[in-house]
Amino acid sequence: MSTSKKIIDALLVLKIQGGSQKAMALLVKRWHGKFCRHAYGYTKDLDEAKDIAQDSWKIILRKLNQLRDAGSFGSWGLSIVTRVSIDRIRKEKRNKEHLKLHYDTFNSNTDRGSSLVHDDRIKMLRKAMAELPENQKVTLQLFYLDGFSIKQIGDILQVPPGTVKSRLFKAREALKKTLKNKNHEK
Repeated sequence: MSTSKKIIDALLVLKIQGGSQKAMALLVKRWHGKFCRHAYGYTKDLDEAKDIAQDSWKIILRKLNQLRDAGSFGSWGLSIVTRVSIDRIRKEKRNKEHLKLHYDTFNSNTDRGSSLVHDDRIKMLRKAMAELPENQKVTLQLFYLDGFSIKQIGDILQVPPGTVKSRLFKAREALKKTLKNKNHEK
């Protein structure tokens, strides 16, 4: 994430901590879509992701005055979205709902444009990613799609940077192997 974006977020957080409603609206506008996409990475259900983002905002706004480093809002907020997402998934598992439906929804729906959906390579990559363990999938998404650094991902997922690097390496190797095998099958 760029330094200028962090500075803007930090200023908004400080204004919110001072009581500005306008700053709160701007911060929500800047981050709500990212929170929804992040939650969608876990749930594979757009409505569920929106609910998680909404629940996360309640927690974020309630605890925002406790945030000491206003510049770390992004990783702090995403870590809350991550925890809420994982809690929601655990709750669903306890209710014996299967995640397969979520993966199928992810593979059939996309917000990247209909022209990409028809591209066989994208479909193959999405299918290969769906087969990865959840922690590797989320790490790939944060690194490649959301543009976070290894340190920021570690903060978001609450794991050491070495674990983030390991997950990225294992995920890339698994994708290479899967895609190579599928190309040979054709």
